[in-house]
Amino acid sequence: MASRKTGIRGKAAATKQTQRGSSNVFSMFEQAQIQEFKEAFSCIDQNRDGIICKSDLRETYSQLGKVSVPEEELDAMLQEGKGPINFTVFLTLFGEKLNGTDPEEAILSAFRMFDPSGQGVVNKDEFKQLLLTQADKFSPAETVAPVHPSKHAEKTG
Repeated sequence: MASRKTGIRGKAAATKQTQRGSSNVFSMFEQAQIQEFKEAFSCIDQNRDGIICKSDLRETYSQLGKVSVPEEELDAMLQEGKGPINFTVFLTLFGEKLNGTDPEEAILSAFRMFDPSGQGVVNKDEFKQLLLTQADKFSPAETVAPVHPSKHAEKTG
């Protein structure tokens, strides 16, 4: 009888391991983050078929105001999934992109160092000096912010 129980437990454990292996991406995120990714996925999945396709991407870009996205760019996005992009693949892609990044609280804490008064403002010149002189030093060209067209129009108009 004991050997039968061991056999049953062994099968159950193997099944759980298989499930855990295929859903390992879910363990990379907190439940609240997974919910946010689900919301993002459903915003992109325009035709609600559970798979993100080229027309879904094109429509999403259109809703964001970008109507002329090159076919090659859309194809490149879809090829990152190496097959149909369902929610699990979508989550896996984000997991790969975010792997090795710091948690949100660590990033916020780091920026609080540059905003000691808590005003939500970082002194541009001080921050630029740190980028040029500390740790993985930036080149001067890397510290120049591109001019945003709408902000440029506000200044000149």
